[in-house]
Amino acid sequence: MATAIVTGPEQLLLELFAIFVSAKAVGEVFERVSLPSVLGEILAGAVLGPYALNWIPTTDIIHSVADLGAIFVLFSAGLETSPGELIRIGGKSISVAVAGVIVPFLLGFAYMKLTGTASSESVFVGAAMVATSVGITARIFADMHLLATETAKIILGAAVFDDILGMIMLALVGGLASGGINWLHMGVLIGEAAGFALFMMFVAPRIVHRMEGGVEHLSMQNASLVVALAICLLLSWLAVKIGMAAIIGAFFAGLVFADYAPRWNLFPRVAGITEFLAPFFFFAIGARLNFMVINRQILVAAAIISVLAVLSKVIGCGLPMVGQGWRAVLQVGTGMMPRGEVALIVALVGLQSGIVTQPTYAIVVIMTAVTTVIAPPLLRYLFREEIKQTREDNLAAPVQL
Repeated sequence: MATAIVTGPEQLLLELFAIFVSAKAVGEVFERVSLPSVLGEILAGAVLGPYALNWIPTTDIIHSVADLGAIFVLFSAGLETSPGELIRIGGKSISVAVAGVIVPFLLGFAYMKLTGTASSESVFVGAAMVATSVGITARIFADMHLLATETAKIILGAAVFDDILGMIMLALVGGLASGGINWLHMGVLIGEAAGFALFMMFVAPRIVHRMEGGVEHLSMQNASLVVALAICLLLSWLAVKIGMAAIIGAFFAGLVFADYAPRWNLFPRVAGITEFLAPFFFFAIGARLNFMVINRQILVAAAIISVLAVLSKVIGCGLPMVGQGWRAVLQVGTGMMPRGEVALIVALVGLQSGIVTQPTYAIVVIMTAVTTVIAPPLLRYLFREEIKQTREDNLAAPVQL
């Protein structure tokens, strides 16, 4: 949890140094044992953060830097996804996302009600199970060099639509927390979200096409990168303004520039920024995990909720992929499994409003930790053939001198 500590420039620089180096170091260890580095970066936050060893504090400034890291993780993922490709797979992605919202919510809500939990609290648990952390999923596929694969694009597209649905769900439970749901506001939010997504996929790329000549004639250095970064920040702000997450705007910003990224050499330059900022995001996710409130009863409930969280995504998100075989079902379901920061935000809203109790909050945190931790190694196993093929293709590629 963020603190209100006021730090000077020297302290802030030391904290940034400690987080960056520790996250990358543990990530390197994980890479050496064939596990995704993102898992190590999250573990570094959990162990070194305020709820365990408390060696590295996480202030509001650190969490702001982490949020910026999440924006660039999604911006980088968007650059790998052509608008035409997202439109082509849009039907599959939306069906995966919708099923991935309905099944987890129903299972989570039903289990909590069966244990005697109040309906309002059960709704928050169900809403937390709906979430998919598109940031974590995007980083996993980037580490495996599989962002360009068909299945990865379906998963990322579904994760983005899932997050849009998740933000609508958050607005619903937020209304519940404040004493009532404003259905007019909900209708406006849904219309804005749909309009935003459609504009980004169908209209914005044409606007960038018209801008292309002007960008290439700008005198400033790295003009194309400057314009892309400005649009990324603008759309991230706009997404927040209309009630969605900043990372959704960042993903669509990348999508808008995807067709121009190779010609404008955006990939390596944005990757450099992402490589610096992303560890703060994943470290912060780990730093929010508090394992000190666990007892036997909470552990049993959390274990059951975690199993339901895993099964609900595999079943719900995988069902629309049955026609492509059980391997595709497992790949898509597992790719949609990490709950990450979105689930924590939902639980935090409930905790701060007094609807969610500390034991229930702990259950959601553990479920989030489990789904976030087990997804990377499972995905690496399920995509082992694609990883092998990518390595062989890279070895066979001619060397540019």
